[in-house]
Amino acid sequence: MNTVFDIQRFSIHDGPGIRTTVFLKGCPLHCIWCHNPESLSAEPDLFYHEKNCIGCGACAAVCPQGCHIVTDAGHLFERENCVHCAKCAEACPAGALEVSGQQMPADAVLREVLKDRPFYKETGGMTLSGGEPLYQADFAAALLKAAKAEGLHTAVETSGFGPEAALRKLMPYTDLFLFDIKETDEARHRTYTGSGREEILRNLCLLDRENKEIILRCPVIPGCNDREDHFRAVAALANTLHHVKEIHIEPYHDLGVIKAKDLGRKDAAPFSAPDAAAVDSWIRAVSKGTNVPVKRS
Repeated sequence: MNTVFDIQRFSIHDGPGIRTTVFLKGCPLHCIWCHNPESLSAEPDLFYHEKNCIGCGACAAVCPQGCHIVTDAGHLFERENCVHCAKCAEACPAGALEVSGQQMPADAVLREVLKDRPFYKETGGMTLSGGEPLYQADFAAALLKAAKAEGLHTAVETSGFGPEAALRKLMPYTDLFLFDIKETDEARHRTYTGSGREEILRNLCLLDRENKEIILRCPVIPGCNDREDHFRAVAALANTLHHVKEIHIEPYHDLGVIKAKDLGRKDAAPFSAPDAAAVDSWIRAVSKGTNVPVKRS
């Protein structure tokens, strides 16, 4: 499995310096606030950007499953019959249909990453994100190993939810782990993500024991985990570890809801995006309990 859904250049929020972030498809968690719903499935997805549709019928003409019905009343996309052949996206002249995800070997991904080498300087490099890189551990490890062979700084953004064996495959070739702390209450974590925390915390402790550099990344969602007890628990967790260099607060944004709609999903839960004052208060709340630097991501 080696499915990539985006290669984002000039990233400045996914590790130190200027970076190229490679987004891998497939994630075992189902966070109700997911910012990248196109990453959940390991298979390619098809976006339908309704606002871009010009009603030309090119998609209907080439779709072997008859998924697209274009009439004077509009464009009906019957996704249940779609086999993701991508013929409609190739035919669409307006960009209304877009495939998310393609199979790429590690060397092809690395060639794209190395195009940005002049911008990395001393601190930048490559970051793997997702989805969940542990879900594609063999591919992620091969890509990280190849990047290290080129002298690049490497980072992995992970939820920590995955087998220890998968994490160990990535560890030798990863300089920095950007480790998500989504919720510190066990029951709420199960409600919000579909999983418990035991495996996640076990993997976090493993990284710390193995002297891996860690940044804790904390998505904060109004109405879910913007609680004083959660902020205190994040600080307390950081205090138990020896290799956490920073804590990053990641405020909720609603781009995931828009993308979920364009993917035909109806289960995305919208939340209110916080203002700057709320984010500042969250940073202060975590900072009160720890000497680890806390900042907005």
